[in-house]
Amino acid sequence: MPKWKLVTEFTFDSAHYIRDYDGPCGRMHGHTYKVRIEATSAKLHSSEFCPHPVMVADFRTLRWAKKDITKGGLDHGILNEIMPEDYETTAEMIAKFIYDRTKEKLPEDVQLKVAVSETSNSWVEYEDE
Repeated sequence: MPKWKLVTEFTFDSAHYIRDYDGPCGRMHGHTYKVRIEATSAKLHSSEFCPHPVMVADFRTLRWAKKDITKGGLDHGILNEIMPEDYETTAEMIAKFIYDRTKEKLPEDVQLKVAVSETSNSWVEYEDE
C-alpha cells in the first residue's frame, strides 16, 4: 500500500510561564519555539486552498501556529492567554495543543506527529495512535 509522509518545520516566538512552578520557569519568559510536524497518509487529499486530491496535507494548514497571534496563530503571543486552561504551557502540552488544533483541520485518515523544541538541546514529540 502506498504511503506518503510530509514533513514541515517552522518557528514562532512566544512568552509563557508555568503556573505554580518553583523556579525560573514560573516567571514570564520567552522562547523561539521550533516545531516539526509529520503528516502521514495512504491517500492524497484536497485542501481549502486546492480542490484537487494531490497532497497529504497543505503546508499552509500545517503551519497555522506560525501565524501572528492577531491572525489565529501563536507567534508573538502569551501562551498562557492563548491556550485553554486545561493545557499547561510546558513543551509537552504545547505539542499536544498544536497537535489537537492541527488534527481538527485535516482529513481523519491523516496521522500526525508534532515535535516542539524550546531550546536547541531539548524537545518533545507528541502523537496519538
